[in-house]
Amino acid sequence: MQLGLVGLGKMGFNMRERVRAAGHEVVGYDRNAQVSDSASLADLVGKLAAPRVVWVMVPAGEPTRQTVAELGELLAEGDLVIDGGNSRYTDDKVNADLLARKGVGYLDVGVSGGVWGKENGYGLMVGGDAEHVERALPIFDALRPEGPREEGFAHAGEVGAGHYAKMVHNGIEYGLMQAYAEGFELLDAASEVTDVPAVLKAWTRGTVVRSWLLDLLVKALEEDPGLAKITGYVEDSGEGRWTVEEAINHSVPAPVISAALFARFASRQTDSPAMKAVAALRNQFGGHAVHKAGPTSGSGDVS
Repeated sequence: MQLGLVGLGKMGFNMRERVRAAGHEVVGYDRNAQVSDSASLADLVGKLAAPRVVWVMVPAGEPTRQTVAELGELLAEGDLVIDGGNSRYTDDKVNADLLARKGVGYLDVGVSGGVWGKENGYGLMVGGDAEHVERALPIFDALRPEGPREEGFAHAGEVGAGHYAKMVHNGIEYGLMQAYAEGFELLDAASEVTDVPAVLKAWTRGTVVRSWLLDLLVKALEEDPGLAKITGYVEDSGEGRWTVEEAINHSVPAPVISAALFARFASRQTDSPAMKAVAALRNQFGGHAVHKAGPTSGSGDVS
């Protein structure tokens, strides 16, 4: 099969290599000419035989919307566009309707696997018409992990379902990471435990908390014991927020995912205004000591 792939960053580059290794032809386009197979989107489309399949792997939001709109001007009836980025599911119907005016199909695909996907394969969640899914199945089979298809691929539903499933997947990921992180900190704080990495590594086989995320935490500690080379500032790419918003919209309690998202917000505060307010209140009603801000910063003077 022949595939056009737009966006050859960390994920897109490795996906191109994996699809090629499966025997398919991939024509890539990226603004970085050093990794691109074509000079422009128009050049990429011109190198593909009709009916074309073009996979978009660019940052979510306006970059994806602009790329889809430009492809809508370049492609023809019978072609197919696949958005494999982390777009919000509400963008998918807009993109699909835009392309449908020219008779171009659309699929949204949630892709999980990160930088390890080239070797391990990618978990795929797809939204769109069954006929379009069937047409792109050789590419999906090339990208997914080896083994039964249903253990690495799902046609989740109509347009938008793939990105919705990936959104919830990433919300769960937030909660799992936060649980492992809190367990790590508690082990590290206990004087009774003298080898925290050894405990975590012992959990990676046989225990009910074993997982790939735990394997990655063990790997990170082996590379940087104590995690001294990094700060605790944690970004979020949007999916956790969207998951919490959807939980509110559907009245579904999601306390773990919500707490994990808020913990990331807290990680970005060097001196929390909320905690300052709590300290002031304790001092006001109970005369409890506060740590004064000033040149002794760190813990500050206590009074």
